[in-house]
Amino acid sequence: MEEILIISNYYPPEKGAAANRIEQLALKLKQNKYNVSVVCPLANYPKGELFPEYKGKFSITEELQQITVKRLWIYPSNSKNFILRVFSILSFSLSLFFFLLFKKTPKKVIVQSPPLLLSFISVLTLSFKSKKIILNVSDLWPLAAIELGAIKTNSLSHKISCYLERFIYRKATLILGQSNEIIAHVKTIASTKNCYLYRNFPDHNKAKIDLRTNIDEPVKIFYAGLLGVAQGVFELCKQINLEGLPIELHIFGDGAEKNQLQDFIRNHPKKNIFFHGMKERNKLLEELKTFDIALVPLKTRIYGSVPSKIFEYGALGFPVLYFGGGEGEDIVQENKLGWVAAVGDYSALNEEIKQISKISKEELATMKNRLFENANQIFNLDNQVAELFLKDVF
Repeated sequence: MEEILIISNYYPPEKGAAANRIEQLALKLKQNKYNVSVVCPLANYPKGELFPEYKGKFSITEELQQITVKRLWIYPSNSKNFILRVFSILSFSLSLFFFLLFKKTPKKVIVQSPPLLLSFISVLTLSFKSKKIILNVSDLWPLAAIELGAIKTNSLSHKISCYLERFIYRKATLILGQSNEIIAHVKTIASTKNCYLYRNFPDHNKAKIDLRTNIDEPVKIFYAGLLGVAQGVFELCKQINLEGLPIELHIFGDGAEKNQLQDFIRNHPKKNIFFHGMKERNKLLEELKTFDIALVPLKTRIYGSVPSKIFEYGALGFPVLYFGGGEGEDIVQENKLGWVAAVGDYSALNEEIKQISKISKEELATMKNRLFENANQIFNLDNQVAELFLKDVF
């Protein structure tokens, strides 16, 4: 059985799209007769502290669903202090560098990017060993950091990041891009590089949760995920207008905006917004069975970014209210997945919500069934992976 290694900054039991995406890839490779191993940090995301089962450990090797997971030391932090965050990234980068340098690694290695520094360390070390490096690019850094205001154009950090970006694109054997925009951007830096589209599709065979539409309840819109700067959920809650409408907004998640979000909801009970905190995935899906529409927001349009929630919720049968712009907006519209409001335009968002309030629960139930069946054809992970194998990507 041929071996393949995946290097990622996130992996379950960590929550979120990044961890789920890498787990799905690992499991699909396993189903296709690969002996799969994963190297990642000791689990700490999103709170920036080690999970209880990993405290006091320097490294650990586990078997999860027949995937060998090697977790290396990290100094975890999600602090706003720049020095602490850089130190956290450097700590795992150092662990990873020595692991790749001195440990035997398979001939084929998938490297997740971003984080940019980790992918640079991985590509640099693996290129010395003449490995087949499959670079899996899910977001464009430093471009996304510029758009989010995290770094300034032509600053020292920007110039260093651009160098790292050019290096990994040019040194990788081939590149998987999560969007057409990512592939187009990579081609501006490495024009001859073989690039392949690899969407963040969920495993549809495991997705069905038997949605129920309660006729006598208000329409329940939900957001489930990270409460961070990029999502802009706190600002959205301040701007959204549900008063007088038979609609509720329910929020599930954790992150930097959690406390101010809770305070705002507590002080504005007439907003029809409810906060439920972070839920374990199976419990979350069980609770969402009676919900109606998934909200997918971004604070600003991020070139190359296509939130995986679009595909995940489609596979579950949820219509989507998309508020993020870019390629994601095109996907929602082209596949009739729900409603779109221009990113940052809260007036347009509130207008779409008014239109949603006029839809009957019976119409929503029909829409859910149609979306579930269509998603099985459009967002099929097995077909996508099979096509990549035919192209000798793996």
